[in-house]
Amino acid sequence: MISHVNSQNIITTPSAKNISAIKFLGEYDIPFNLKYKNTTVGGLSGIDYDAQNKLYYMICDDRSEKNPARFYTAKIFITAKGIDSMRFTGVVNMLQPNNTVYPNNKQDAWHTPDPEAIRYNPVTKQLVWSSEGERIVKAADTLLENPSVIAITVKGKFKNNFQLPANLTMHPTEQGPRQNGVLEGMSFADNYKTLYVNTEEPLYEDGQRAGLEDVDTYIRIFKFDVESKTNTAQYAYKLEPIAYAANPANGFKINGVTDILSVGNNKLLVMERSFSTGRLPSTIKLFITTLDTATNIKDVQSLKENNNFVPVTKKLLLNMDDLGIYIDNIEGVTFGPVLPNGHKSLLFIADNNFFPFEKAQLLLFEVVE
Repeated sequence: MISHVNSQNIITTPSAKNISAIKFLGEYDIPFNLKYKNTTVGGLSGIDYDAQNKLYYMICDDRSEKNPARFYTAKIFITAKGIDSMRFTGVVNMLQPNNTVYPNNKQDAWHTPDPEAIRYNPVTKQLVWSSEGERIVKAADTLLENPSVIAITVKGKFKNNFQLPANLTMHPTEQGPRQNGVLEGMSFADNYKTLYVNTEEPLYEDGQRAGLEDVDTYIRIFKFDVESKTNTAQYAYKLEPIAYAANPANGFKINGVTDILSVGNNKLLVMERSFSTGRLPSTIKLFITTLDTATNIKDVQSLKENNNFVPVTKKLLLNMDDLGIYIDNIEGVTFGPVLPNGHKSLLFIADNNFFPFEKAQLLLFEVVE
């Protein structure tokens, strides 16, 4: 399950090819507004595990407002009963190409990041992280900042960008990505030769956002070649309806994909997060999806205008509502260590948005194969 070097000296990506269920083992809550090395811990929207060094990487979605854009490293101590404890071991600023920290929107709104996902590549010993960019369209002041996928060293130093396809370019018209609905999740696959990245919500040209009714609402999953850093394929994934009506009825509500995780054999674990105003918990649904029969829609400009495609297949693995516990804004997932019983593990992390009434949860699950 964990990355390892096989007899051909190939480092393999974690997998759970025959996953049939996951069993909840325990929760650990990171204290609100925890101070660590002159930073405020919170907004943890992505997590990944370096199995060789037993080290976790957690990206913070602070847009350099509280502290410059950063990720944390941590040790998480797991027993047969669940999560015993955790300890932060470092905090690192993601750096711009000129080796400076990223600005906040008052300093330079055109270069302020919106960090969301992070993954560690043991082949290159580098990290890859995503930023959603920005799209604010106003008559007097329009701000367009393209999303990005960036490779950095474990010390935060910029290495290079992945080349994003044209349909991920921000526009002042209703074309391309929606604000705050862009590159939310990512996962390495194929022994770190492939990187999958997904939009959280549909592109404008692909259709409407998720609503309370079951309609054809598709996001895109983008496949990148890690060596060339180019987009080689795109796949359509149909979203579920929003789980609960908002209160008031015209309040904010959303359903989108917050993270993905390769489980091997062209299969992805896909996490949908639904939230509605008036209800504090989030509804988190986990699906196993298969890409084998899906159409490569890389050259399809609009899924609204061209419905001649096959989306990825999906099967519900778990609705966390069924656990009977409070579930917050879960945004990241990673394979963890092998459990004492020899089974694989999954760790989920919640982004508390730096709000005191939300939790920065860690949830541990056992993989049943």
